[in-house]
Amino acid sequence: MTRLIISMGDPAGIGAEVILKALFDRPTTDITIAGNRAYLNELYDRLRSDSNLANPNDLNVLDLDLPGEITLSKESAISGEASFRYLETAIDRTLAGEFDGIVTAPIAKSAWKAAGHIYPGQTELLAEKAGIDRFGMMFVARSPHTDWTLRALLATTHIPLKQVPEALTFDGLTQKLELLIECLEEAFGIDQPRIAIAGLNPHSGEQGQLGREEIDWLSPWLESMRKQFPHVQLDGLLPPDTMWVKPGQAWFGSGRGSAHDAYLALYHDQGLIPVKLMAFDRAVNTSIGLPFVRTSPDHGTAFDIAGKGIADATSMKAAIDFAIELVQRRSSFLPIKAI
Repeated sequence: MTRLIISMGDPAGIGAEVILKALFDRPTTDITIAGNRAYLNELYDRLRSDSNLANPNDLNVLDLDLPGEITLSKESAISGEASFRYLETAIDRTLAGEFDGIVTAPIAKSAWKAAGHIYPGQTELLAEKAGIDRFGMMFVARSPHTDWTLRALLATTHIPLKQVPEALTFDGLTQKLELLIECLEEAFGIDQPRIAIAGLNPHSGEQGQLGREEIDWLSPWLESMRKQFPHVQLDGLLPPDTMWVKPGQAWFGSGRGSAHDAYLALYHDQGLIPVKLMAFDRAVNTSIGLPFVRTSPDHGTAFDIAGKGIADATSMKAAIDFAIELVQRRSSFLPIKAI
């Protein structure tokens, strides 16, 4: 039995809406929402003209108080505090063994900061409370055009662009690659993966003309990784602007066989601009390296459309399905199907 808990995210955003849409017409006996039942009922009454909403009265809700008044579409310290409490409770209950995995609805980092919680994102809080420093942010999506599965891991996440060269280190990049290889083998059953690795600079530095990181240490690092993982095909350092051509072709209908099993991007936008261009409404963010399963839809709070009933729940549905498959994989040690 797979036991999932879904943290409701920022109540001023679309998190509650996509949760109710994702849970419509599906078994929910093993799914619990960490949130506020009265708020969910209020939102349901507001949007009930949409028949594709689960009734909160039919759902398992871990009922947590709202710390104050919430206004839809307006982030605040109150909405930030609420979303922080929902996630913190979900983590604590999961670490206590009550749940096998967490699905997180979107939060606003600025609202967390306003509430006094300074974290780059939910991933870092998850890792801190789990007591680990070896983790990664990976995005997975299955193409509706070809059924090809896109997998992309970020070497660095929510930091300013100017900090990326300093944040990238030999040991840190090794750790991310090790996590990616483990994930491909254990979660997807790919024993001899092909992984594409991006360069840092335009044209991967163009032999030092556009930056020396590739020459000074990234290329030597890659050669050492090829020796450490002889069963893995490591292709790189690929120019960041062309690395995504083959996955784009595989996603939209051609060249599927030439695409890699996974892609390692060195910083946030280098990986997430192409991922969101291809799979904005269906990609799943999964935190690898945690002692429990965690997935999340690949979109934000969308405050501008909160409460209007038009939020797309495709990514939340995929996040729930993928979390269930990952939990089953951990339990049975059988390869999961691509989402």
